[in-house]
Amino acid sequence: MEAFLLALLTLTLLVNSTFCQNLQIHFYNTSCPQAEIVSKNISTQFFTADPSLPAGLLRLQFHDCWTRGCDGSVLIDSTEQNIAEKEAPPNLTLRGFEVIDAIKAVLEKECQGIVSCADILAMATRDGCAFAGGSAYDLKTGRRDGTISIMSEVNMPGPSFSVSEALANFEAKGLDLDDLITLLGGHSMGFAHCGFFLDRLYNFDGSGQPDPTISPNTLQTLLNACPQSLESNTNVSLDPKVFINQDTSTPFKLDSSFYQAVLAAEAVLQLDQELAFGNSTLPVVNDYVAKPDNFRKKFAKAMIKLTEVQVKTGQEGEIRLNCSVVNPVGSPNSAPSLAPSPN
Repeated sequence: MEAFLLALLTLTLLVNSTFCQNLQIHFYNTSCPQAEIVSKNISTQFFTADPSLPAGLLRLQFHDCWTRGCDGSVLIDSTEQNIAEKEAPPNLTLRGFEVIDAIKAVLEKECQGIVSCADILAMATRDGCAFAGGSAYDLKTGRRDGTISIMSEVNMPGPSFSVSEALANFEAKGLDLDDLITLLGGHSMGFAHCGFFLDRLYNFDGSGQPDPTISPNTLQTLLNACPQSLESNTNVSLDPKVFINQDTSTPFKLDSSFYQAVLAAEAVLQLDQELAFGNSTLPVVNDYVAKPDNFRKKFAKAMIKLTEVQVKTGQEGEIRLNCSVVNPVGSPNSAPSLAPSPN
């Protein structure tokens, strides 16, 4: 009987432990019930002042989840001892940090040390997607913040990747082809710096010529915006910007216009344009053009999957008091054990 009770107690503890490790809808209902309201209100103020910010936050979220999972590590500043993710070339053009910092500052006054920076980023991104016309989605929260951010670990899928190369990158994160095609639809809004696609304009595949798949009008627009002399620029964040979706009637709307641009050979990035050429990708592109609501619904589902990639929960990581700085070792909110020292 004692053995049975011991086994039952062990099972109960395991179940409870597993549950505590999981993300939950309304995770902060008791500990900080105003968390999501504060996040939405502050985010909306920023989005109203600058409608391009939802696109910036969406990219910030994606880049965060791609290195060490969705743990807010992309928000950490470099120190004398470590060069952080922010400094990696693909991350130099990230923006929206001020939105996260503003939300964090208010929540630290309301409920100190409770709401993680990783959750704030996920909530602000969700609210940005809805503000831009996407479907609202229920976001599970309870993420913990990472304590390690190393520039050399950043390995993002590049804009010149083939679909198969990008898919391999996505599958390593537990995402599939449908997620890849759908999340690329985020390129319906926002900007792209010339350095991300300059090779398509002047030296596609080493040919010394433009990519022949670009429509003539789009090519001319991009040539006018991005002179070849930019090839010598080592910091892409200094390059001019163009609308990443050349259908500029809705430059800040999260809609299916991106897929219309793909079919019209107006995609700015090589990876985006390749969606028009694959037997496995073209049917999805056509479906999103014919049924825009399908895109909105599936984009919301793909975002939920993305924001749950390699999350830290329970006793992992910490709740950073300042999103750009890891908590001091030994402070009440620091990670329970010392993180490995960056190389």
